[in-house]
Order: sequence, then C-alpha cells, then structure tokens
Amino acid sequence: MLNFTPITDEDGDFLRRYYENCDFGLCEYSVGTKFMWGDYFHPAYAEAAGCLIVRNEVDGRLVFDYPVPGPEGDEEAALRAIEDWCMENGMPPVISVVPEKRASKLLQRYPYVAVRNVRTWQDYLYKREDLQTFAGRRYSGQRNHIKKFRTAYPDAVFRPLTEADLPLVEQFWEDYRTEFSKGDDPRAVGELKLAKRMLEKLDKPWFFGGGMMNGDRLIALALAERCGDTLIIHIEKALYSYAGVYPTMVQAFAQHFGGDVVWINREDDAADRGLRTSKLQYGPDHLAPKYHFAPHNELLCHVKAIPELKTERLTLSQMTEADIPAYNALVLDQDRNRWWGYDDVAGLKGPMDERSFYEVAKRDFENCAAVNFAVRLDGMLIGEAVLYRFDYRGGAELGCRIAKEYEGWGYGTEAFKAVAEWGLYGVHLTRVVAKCFKENAASRKMLASCMRPAGEDETFYYFEKLV
Repeated sequence: MLNFTPITDEDGDFLRRYYENCDFGLCEYSVGTKFMWGDYFHPAYAEAAGCLIVRNEVDGRLVFDYPVPGPEGDEEAALRAIEDWCMENGMPPVISVVPEKRASKLLQRYPYVAVRNVRTWQDYLYKREDLQTFAGRRYSGQRNHIKKFRTAYPDAVFRPLTEADLPLVEQFWEDYRTEFSKGDDPRAVGELKLAKRMLEKLDKPWFFGGGMMNGDRLIALALAERCGDTLIIHIEKALYSYAGVYPTMVQAFAQHFGGDVVWINREDDAADRGLRTSKLQYGPDHLAPKYHFAPHNELLCHVKAIPELKTERLTLSQMTEADIPAYNALVLDQDRNRWWGYDDVAGLKGPMDERSFYEVAKRDFENCAAVNFAVRLDGMLIGEAVLYRFDYRGGAELGCRIAKEYEGWGYGTEAFKAVAEWGLYGVHLTRVVAKCFKENAASRKMLASCMRPAGEDETFYYFEKLV
C-alpha cells in the first residue's frame, strides 16, 4: 500500500532523481511547479516499482500525476499501486495532467473513462532554436522590439543570477511593484507572491536563474529548470517601462541556458487574455495537451438496480428489510466467517445495531462499490454473494458465503457460478477474480470447479474467470 508524504522544500533533491530525465515535457513534472503551487494543490509523493507517484488535491478531490519512472521503473506496476490505493480508500483512480505520449496507454487500460483536455491547461512549447534566433518573417515583431531595446539601452547585458544576487532580486521586486498593473486581481497578486518566493531558491543547483541588467539595475529576470529534453520556464518578469525588454530577455535566456534541449516550455496561460496573446505571439511549435482521465466502474454504467438471478434451486436477488434477522445471523457467525477474510463488525463506521449490516450493503450499491445478492432457497436467505472491488479496468472480485446449516449441498457453487456469469455478461466485466485461504479446502474445491487457478501467495489461492 502506498504511503504518501507531503512535498516540502526539502524534497527537491529527491524529486529531481525522477524529474531530471523525465521526458513528459509538461511543467507539472518538475520540482519548480510542485514548490510554486504546493499551497494550492497540496502535493504528496510515494514511491512504487521504481516510479515516483504524486497525489494532488484539485477542487477538493484527490488526483494523481502519471507515474514518473526511474531507470528501472515499472509504470504498469505503479499504475496498479495507484488503483489499489484508490480501491482501499473508496475512490476512483483519477489520473490527471497525463502527457500525450501516455494517453493511449490509459485509453486502452480503462474501458469506461471520461477524458478531458482543457485548453487552459495546455503548455506552450517552442523549439529551442526559434527562441534563440527569432529567425523568419513570423518573428519580425520580436526582432524589431529587440532592436529598439538595444538602441535605447546599449549597455544592457544578460547574465546568470545566483544566491549572491538576492539583494538585486529584492530591489527588482520593489521596482516591479510600482509598475504592476494587476494589483486588483487576486490571482495575479497570488502568482506574484509565489514568484517572489521561488526566486529565493537561486541556491538550488537544478534551478537556472538569469537577469537583464541595465547598469547596476536588474530590469528583467527568469527562473527555469531542465527536465529531460525540455527547459521549463517557471518565472518570467520584467519592468514594463523598458520597452522591448521581454523579447530581449526571452532570447538571451534561451541562448544562455538552452544548451542542447529540444523544447522550451513557457507553461500554460491560466486563461489570462494578456498572457495568451503574448505566448501566441512568440510562435509556439505546439500546445502540449494535458489529459485528465476519470475512470468509471461498470456498475455506474450498466447496473441501475440489483437484478434477480435464478439457478436450478436458488434465487439471487436484492436484500430486503425482511432479510435482516437472517443476514445478521450470517454475518455474526464468527466461527464460520473466519474464512470470509473481512471483519464485518470492524468495518462498521459507527456502533452496531440491528440494521447496520443491511445499511452497509445498501449503501455500497448506492455508491457503486459492491453488489450484495441475497442467496435464497424457497424464498429464505441462506447466504450472500458479493461482487466488489471493481478495479476500473474491467475486473471485480467475487465472494460467497452460505449459512452453516446449508453447507455441503453445493448451494455456494451454484450461487457463485450465477453471479460470476452475470458479472461477465450482465455487467460486461472482462475478468472476475476470487481467492480463498489456503487452509480452506472446501472453498478451494468450489472455486476450482468454476474458475481457473491464477496463482498463490503465502496466504491465499487465487482464481479467475474471463470472458
């Protein structure tokens, strides 16, 4: 099970082990974005199968970045770890800001999934050489602005910024505040505050800081981070009073820090009209999509009510209030339920009363978490079959228990087969799985009669039935 740790400023070196060579090209897969927007998204991390897994909070819901593999990382195993964690915590495994090169993998993985690709999220990616040279007709405006700037400020120079330049940076923010035109925009004010905090991290080796100097005055600055073949620009600020300083700064920064990167990512525009206009004027090669995958389980798509299933001797149907006494007796038979693998009493979220277990079963179906069938003989509840742990990939687990006084007659096998068939062809699952304790010879015999073996561990034998 994944154990998440909130990301703090002390985690930069650890995160860089994964982000340094990450080829996703999106700003979310960088230390700078995690630091800068940490107070908004509350990112937390875990490791699994040689991959970095980051969990974020967006609009009150937990979502996950796509796993970032290390040198020996297993993305498939990391995705399963996310899914297992979500199943244990009763939520769908929502994978967000998925890069285009991984989107097809998730489309194949989840049979029922809502996918979004919001324009506002998309990052602006430029060819490194385009920003370094501004060559060609489409960049004539940038070249003219740079020429005017160089004419007006012939002594202005670009140079890297280090921790020793923090006093210059602080003075820049004072100058910038006097020219800041969005003081009444809470979002812009908040972003500016975050930018100031980020520039305090010039001592970090994975951040590249640079500034345009006019004499001893800092008039523009930028902060970036290289991830794989992409240079991600986290911050770009300049004094508006110096006409032409922005394109001059963009070009100089790309020339100095571009190196052999393929792409320069100037991040998204946050739906700001001015930012969008500016970023488009610089001629992006493309806008990098960020896909949001929200899988649905099959219950949500196909099952509106628990159906009635009939076998040669049994009827399986929705539990009713009249079943409560018999169901309580089944659930509270501790000696028999040692093989059930789940402590029903411990699973209650409050004190136990006569209706507790019935209400749990009812609520689980309403929440699309499970289908509890009452197994009936001549109309009387003698057991239950439960289809649960929907994995959002077309699979679910099936369990069945029969009251002690009805054991030995094959009722469990009959009920189990009926629900397994319904799961595959009524719910449109592709796989139904089950397990039994190794000491439970009767259950193993029953499962082997209607499913095929699918492995074992120290505790369980596993079985599966496929379409």
